[in-house]
Amino acid sequence: MITPVYAAILALLFVLLSFRTIRYRRRFSVAIGSGDQVLLARASRAHANFAEYVPLGLLLIWFIETGAAMPLLVHALCLLLLAGRVIHAYGISQERENLRFRITGMVMTFATIVIAAVALLVITVLR
Repeated sequence: MITPVYAAILALLFVLLSFRTIRYRRRFSVAIGSGDQVLLARASRAHANFAEYVPLGLLLIWFIETGAAMPLLVHALCLLLLAGRVIHAYGISQERENLRFRITGMVMTFATIVIAAVALLVITVLR
């Protein structure tokens, strides 16, 4: 089983992003929203964006792993998703953002989802 290992690593990253958001909320005394604090807004979006994309990516990869037994593809997709999320979180978290990190991370994440979805469609049709 490959996907659960990457899911565990991504879960730890999610908790790290959560703690960072909580730390900024406490520092700036903001319970809801960002209170016009740039660092809190960026930390919150990095956390939320992670939560928006990772579950779908992992689910698609898991379907490939359990339905097609293609370990090389599963590792490649998991690594692409993990790297994309780390790069995106880093990029969006910077107060003086370098858009290249954010864009690269999103492209990697979208590539993971698109490749996994197309692979699943092909696998399903060929069966």
